[in-house]
Amino acid sequence: MASISTLFTKTPNPSPSLCLPRTPKSHFTPAFRLPIPLHSKTRTHQKLRVSSALIEPDGGKLVELFVEESLRDVKKREALRMPRIKLSRIDLEWVHVLSEGWASPLRGFMRESEFLQTLHFNSLRLDDGSFVNMSVPIVLAIDDAEKHQIGDSTKVALVDSKDNTIAILSSIEIYKHHKEERIARTWGTTAPGLPYVDQAITNSGNWLIGGDLEVVEPVKYNDGLDRFRLSPAELREEFTKRNADAVFAFQLRNPVHNGHALLMTDTRRRLLEMGYKNPVLLLHPLGGYTKADDVPLGWRMKQHEKVLEDGVLDPETTVVSIFPSPMHYAGPTEVQWHAKARINAGANFYIVGRDPAGMGHPVEKRDLYDADHGKKVLSMAPGLERLNILPFKVAAYDKTQNKMAFFDPSRAQDFLFISGTKMRTLAKNKENPPDGFMCPGGWEVLVEYYDSLVPSNNGKVPETVPA
Repeated sequence: MASISTLFTKTPNPSPSLCLPRTPKSHFTPAFRLPIPLHSKTRTHQKLRVSSALIEPDGGKLVELFVEESLRDVKKREALRMPRIKLSRIDLEWVHVLSEGWASPLRGFMRESEFLQTLHFNSLRLDDGSFVNMSVPIVLAIDDAEKHQIGDSTKVALVDSKDNTIAILSSIEIYKHHKEERIARTWGTTAPGLPYVDQAITNSGNWLIGGDLEVVEPVKYNDGLDRFRLSPAELREEFTKRNADAVFAFQLRNPVHNGHALLMTDTRRRLLEMGYKNPVLLLHPLGGYTKADDVPLGWRMKQHEKVLEDGVLDPETTVVSIFPSPMHYAGPTEVQWHAKARINAGANFYIVGRDPAGMGHPVEKRDLYDADHGKKVLSMAPGLERLNILPFKVAAYDKTQNKMAFFDPSRAQDFLFISGTKMRTLAKNKENPPDGFMCPGGWEVLVEYYDSLVPSNNGKVPETVPA
C-alpha cells in the first residue's frame, strides 16, 4: 500500500493576501474590526441535512495573510527600517496559524478588544452583530525594552531566530499583558506546572502587541514534514477533488490505537447511514508545541503512516494533514478552538471523545478537567452551531472479543482500560499490548521511539524537541 507521503501531495501555494489597508491607530486605541460575513448566521442549532457543499469558513470568507510573491522583496526592504520583534518558536507557530486562515476571520495578533472578548466570552462579535467562536487568545508578548524600541512606530517587523523577516505587523496596538487573568480564564486554574504557561507565558513580556499581519515569508519547518502541512485552502481543494459531501475531523496528539480507529470508522458508517455518499476523514494530528512527554510529531507521523499501510484506516477516504497550532492542554476551553479551526478547513463534523485537550492536574493526582465537559461544551458553544458534534462513548479493550470496543457499563469487568501511561510503559519495556489494541506496524514505531530515548554515555536521556 502506498505511503501517506505519496497519497497526499500539496497543492500550489495559497492565494495572495486578502489584507485591506487600515488607517494607523494609536497604540492604545481599540481597533476591533472584522470582515462582515457574506451570509448572516442564525444562532439556533440547525437540523442535520445532507449537502454536497463544503461548510463556509467563519465570517464567510477564508482569511489568508500572505504578501503577493511579487511584493515580497519590497516588503522585506521596508521591514529593515522598522523596529524588530524576535519570535519564539511558539510565536512562529501562531504566525503560521494566522497566515493560513485557521483563525478566520482574525487578521492578525489580537488587539485588546479581541483579547478581552476571547477571554470573557470565548467568541468574537462581527460587524453585523453575529458571532464566531474564539476560545484561546492568539497574542504576541513583548517586554519593556521592545515596547520602548517601538516608540511611536505604527509598524513592526517580526523576525525568526536567525533574524529573517517573517512578517510585518501594522496599525499596531500595545496593551498590558495581565498574565494571571489570562491564565485563570484560559485554564480555570493558576496552579504551577501548566506546560504551555511555563513555556510561553510566565517568562514572556508584560505587554501584548496586536495588529494586522502581512506574512512576507510563509512559515516552513524544513523537518521533512512540510508536505503534510496543508492549509485550509489546500484542504478544501483536496476535499473537492475527492467529491466529499461530508468532512469529519479527528484531532489527536497521540499515536493512533484501534480505539481511535473505531471512533473514525464508526463515524463514517454513521454518516453513510444518514445518507451521505462520500464522507471523508480529516486525520489531523496537532503539529505545534506539545509537552515534553508527548510523542514528538515526526514519530507520530511515522506511526500514522503504518496505520494506513496496515489497513486500519482507508487511505482512499482519509486525508492526513498536520494542524500547526500549539497545544494548550486547556480542556473544554481549548477544544472549542480545535473545532472552530476545522470549520475553516472545511469540516462540518467533529469527533469528540473523552477529556479532549485535557491533562492530569499539574499538582494533584487527578484529571484537571471533567472527562465529559469537553463534548458538552462543544454542543453548546457560541459560534459552533454550524458544526455537527459527534460525541462518543469511551473505547476500551474488550477482553471477550480481543479488540477495542465501546465500553459497556453493564459488563464493565470485560473491559481493560489502557491509559497513555500504561501504553508508554509497555513500549519503553518493549512489551506488546493485548492483540487488537494497536496495529503491529504502528506499535513497532512506538517501541522504536522509546528505544531511541535510551540514556547516552553520560547517563542522560536525550531531550525531546517540542513538535
